[in-house]
Amino acid sequence: MTDPVPLTGEPLAVDLVNTRPRLASGPVDLIGDVAGLRAWLALEAERIEEAVGPLDGDDLAELRRVREHIAAALYAARDGEPAPPEAVLGINRALAAAPLVRELVREGGEGLVLAPRREGAPGVRLAALFAEDAAALLAGPARSRVRACGAEECVMLFVPAHPSRRWCSAARCGNRARVARYYQRHRTG
Repeated sequence: MTDPVPLTGEPLAVDLVNTRPRLASGPVDLIGDVAGLRAWLALEAERIEEAVGPLDGDDLAELRRVREHIAAALYAARDGEPAPPEAVLGINRALAAAPLVRELVREGGEGLVLAPRREGAPGVRLAALFAEDAAALLAGPARSRVRACGAEECVMLFVPAHPSRRWCSAARCGNRARVARYYQRHRTG
């Protein structure tokens, strides 16, 4: 991958792991600071139902910590291996730090709805949200479909909806691979 714009649209846990792409200049961390985290969360805003609130360095550290555990578990899934025990423990700790509870809240005039809620600092709540998504992915049938991008030098993961998908993004890595094949055919022909 050569584009520093984050890829989104995979399961949230995969998108979180994919915030560490490898660019031509080397590996980068798209959530390396609070501003980067805010920018990335803005891209994911439609999929994150919970209000995030103000973020600080502690929140960033919490999310980066759970990202490491999720990454270890997803890379193991990609390789057909069981998740490392320390990754499972880290994901479970994030879930326990801000468990999801449901409560009745008034919506509109008289109506009640059952709404999810988490307590704790924004980073703890976010970490639990991503840990929950990772847990659902790792415990479900999609676990066996976690793939690495087929493009050289790309470290992105994805969960293909179609079994022939080979790249994290057809518009990025897929296009680069097609251009390289075209160049090879015409250079040697």
